[in-house]
Amino acid sequence: MKIIDMPQYGPMFRFGDTNVYWALHLLSDGKRIGRKVLAELVGVGEGSMRRILDTLKEWEMISVKQTGITITKTGHGFLNEIPVKVLNMDFGDVVLGKYQQAIKVSGVASKIENGMQQRDAGIKMGASGCTTILFRNGILMMPPDWDLVKERPEIAERIKKNVNLGQDDVIIIGGADNMHSAVNAALAAAFELF
Repeated sequence: MKIIDMPQYGPMFRFGDTNVYWALHLLSDGKRIGRKVLAELVGVGEGSMRRILDTLKEWEMISVKQTGITITKTGHGFLNEIPVKVLNMDFGDVVLGKYQQAIKVSGVASKIENGMQQRDAGIKMGASGCTTILFRNGILMMPPDWDLVKERPEIAERIKKNVNLGQDDVIIIGGADNMHSAVNAALAAAFELF
């Protein structure tokens, strides 16, 4: 999935689609946030955040005022429209790294082969790795064929209790030594499925 086009000429952006999505996600709770705080939460410099905000403002996804930045109806619509949702739950030791971030991606399990592509996408973003869990043919599994219910029933039960998984939905968990890398890893792996 592509959110923002990188320039063909001139200086390259020091941010990517994962940062743009995460900025919108952080704003989605409706609270006003200042640019400096948002830049720290997203893990980019203030110049990059300024560029992200300028783009989102141009697309009418955010409102920028002296009192802070808020998401607009259009921004909420964009987040609701794409099949990527942030999950806030602990998956324990199924992923490497001190920090973890999980992303649910709807309807893409058929695009997952063995989970190595998602792991590699996460590692490229500076993570320790990415773990992929999918719901295929009524079975909660880690690809290619590791039955999570049999092998790790406590994790499977936690997922069933806390995540509304439909047929062919996928959970990608980025793990890293810092939260920014974990977030970027999970999102990058998710975005590669589109």
